[in-house]
Amino acid sequence: MVYTGVKALEVLKKANWYTNWLLSWFKKYLQGNILDVGAGNGTFVTELSAFGQVSAIDMDNNLVRLLRQSGVNAGYGDIENGKYHFGNEHFDVVVCLNVLEHIHKDTQALKNIYRLLKKGGCLVLLVPAHTLLLSNFDKKIGHFRRYTKNEIITKLGNTGYQIEFVRYINWWAFFGWLVFVKLLGHDTLPEDKVSLFDGMGRFFLWPEKFVSPPFGLSVLAVAKKS
Repeated sequence: MVYTGVKALEVLKKANWYTNWLLSWFKKYLQGNILDVGAGNGTFVTELSAFGQVSAIDMDNNLVRLLRQSGVNAGYGDIENGKYHFGNEHFDVVVCLNVLEHIHKDTQALKNIYRLLKKGGCLVLLVPAHTLLLSNFDKKIGHFRRYTKNEIITKLGNTGYQIEFVRYINWWAFFGWLVFVKLLGHDTLPEDKVSLFDGMGRFFLWPEKFVSPPFGLSVLAVAKKS
């Protein structure tokens, strides 16, 4: 399978400040054997490696090849159908960032992640938020849906997870996506716009450490296997 959003991944990989800011929300849960589900071009692999031993899976064999060439322990993995190159291995943490929205049977994927976790292990989940923001660009890069916070709470609870926290994040980029992608109809992520929002994010996103916004570009959740 070939992922259609490779160009978008390359642009987003340059959002260095945002990557570190996002990591700050869940790094305290990272430890031991970590699995990066749908690792793509490896945006988070290096950062995750500072906290444990990282394995990566993806359904795009070209991306898997590139990950391996950069020294990542990567292989084919289909989280929806429960097929992985590593067999019966289990993990302390599974990180699933901007992947669930690409999966037709997302509840089944959450069940399969639950089975991959050791008892007491954590799922770190990031998904795009708000059907209001669903655009032609979302469809172009293979998004089936965007989520609300309550939907994630329900899906995690019904799958057996014990929720640590669920919240909207990145209120600042919500407006950028609404204007440039949804209303103006951009079907790419312009590098200059991403750089602008990345640079300005450090000034606009600091209040989120103190106040949980009622909306955001994404929903972030951490949940444990009880």
